[in-house]
Amino acid sequence: MTRIPTAVTRLLGIDLPVIQAGMSWASSSSTLPLAVSRAGGLGVVAAGPMRRDDLVRVLDEMTAGTDRPWAVNLPLYRQGADEIIDLLLARRPPVLIASQGGPRRYLERFRAVGTQCLHVVAGAEHARKAADAGVDGLVVVGAEAGGHPPPTMVTTQVLVRAVVRAVPDTPVIASGGIADGAGLAAMLALGAGAAQFGTRFLATREATVHPEYKSAVVAAGVEDTRTVGHGLGLIRALDNDFTARMGRLEASAAELDVRRKEFQASSLKDAALHGEVREGKVEAGQSAGLVDAVLPAADVVEHIVTEYRAALMRLPMPTVTE
Repeated sequence: MTRIPTAVTRLLGIDLPVIQAGMSWASSSSTLPLAVSRAGGLGVVAAGPMRRDDLVRVLDEMTAGTDRPWAVNLPLYRQGADEIIDLLLARRPPVLIASQGGPRRYLERFRAVGTQCLHVVAGAEHARKAADAGVDGLVVVGAEAGGHPPPTMVTTQVLVRAVVRAVPDTPVIASGGIADGAGLAAMLALGAGAAQFGTRFLATREATVHPEYKSAVVAAGVEDTRTVGHGLGLIRALDNDFTARMGRLEASAAELDVRRKEFQASSLKDAALHGEVREGKVEAGQSAGLVDAVLPAADVVEHIVTEYRAALMRLPMPTVTE
């Protein structure tokens, strides 16, 4: 078994510093998380859009399907979050990844049942507060990320380094713009203990999104995403008819209510489940331009490790001169 030991792998009990992002609909099932955890990384169930009964079923499948660590991602702003917290406390997932809220809301209760707690942050100040609260680790999301990038739009490279310097004793997972082993090597060089891969795992056989969604990710170039929804809940998505209309409204400084109506008329669910890739919110990161095939998730993990080793071999070693 290949192992790449880091502060994050030691914390979570995983072999490889490869974290699959919790992605609504794409990993709101057990299929993708199980594949990633079995391959040595950390698979993550996206609880955000899930009904309670569906989440119970998936938690049962995760528990029965692997003895390796896995995680549940919970956006704290979701409707019924307190009920989901109570459910997770009873089921004791190995790892919780929480976002969109403060860690004091949940931390002590999950620590008491033995769940490792990671918190998603988008800046050094937020990271300090979460570290001071006592979280076990941080997921640092930069501007290149799909879904919800930081409003400041600071790049992953700069943001990760700033957070590592701000909280040097807290394990950090880098997220945003990372699609292969060279990206993993770069993030470890910055001081992170792992990288989180979202868009790369969208284009896998196990991701439970429509084939048209996966095809759109594979076809995209690095310049084919756009951020829209400023003041409404910023997202990064693939360029399509929806983002073009939103872009025109934002460029013309249209009234907030007008922009909100257009923004809410489109949904991630339509794109992910029904293949509506022209009018839906096809959330994906800039790293879509580095993804060129739909593969089994275990193959993606294996390729990341191989590419990581190759990246290390390309680095020049220092020489001593007189």
